[in-house]
Amino acid sequence: MAKYDKKMIGELIDGNLEFYQLKNMMSSHKDKERFEIYLSVLQDRVPWDDPILLPIGEHLYIVQKESGDRIVKCDCGHEFCDYKDNWKLHANIFVRDTEEKMNEVYPKLMSPDPEWQVLREYYCPGCASQLEVEAVTPWYPVLKDFDPDIDTFYNEWLQIPLPGKA
Repeated sequence: MAKYDKKMIGELIDGNLEFYQLKNMMSSHKDKERFEIYLSVLQDRVPWDDPILLPIGEHLYIVQKESGDRIVKCDCGHEFCDYKDNWKLHANIFVRDTEEKMNEVYPKLMSPDPEWQVLREYYCPGCASQLEVEAVTPWYPVLKDFDPDIDTFYNEWLQIPLPGKA
């Protein structure tokens, strides 16, 4: 079974692996330590010390606060909300709901009809990083992507202690 170090996991995150390396990594059995190494690489890249429990998107993490609270946090350190809440409702939202706004992204005559579809762009209030884009009908509610069971994930799937816990 192949073992991967922090350097290679970092290259995986950055998209810098050669195709054959990526294929071998994806095709081989996963070593037990890979997720811990992955979290370690992510933790080294952020300017704060709250332990990352789970990455939930580019720039977004569920972290463990000293108080025991679990929150959604951005790379920059901006804290959104409790991880059980919908972080999107705490983000800056830009809605492309006119032809003019759509044409900033799509070539003219190739954009969706704003009466049928809008683009919702979610941005971090702290650093303005784009966190997600949704293409939805105009009336569609803001939905939460998923609701992870972190304790079960660590205790039953990974069978490792939660970061930040003794």
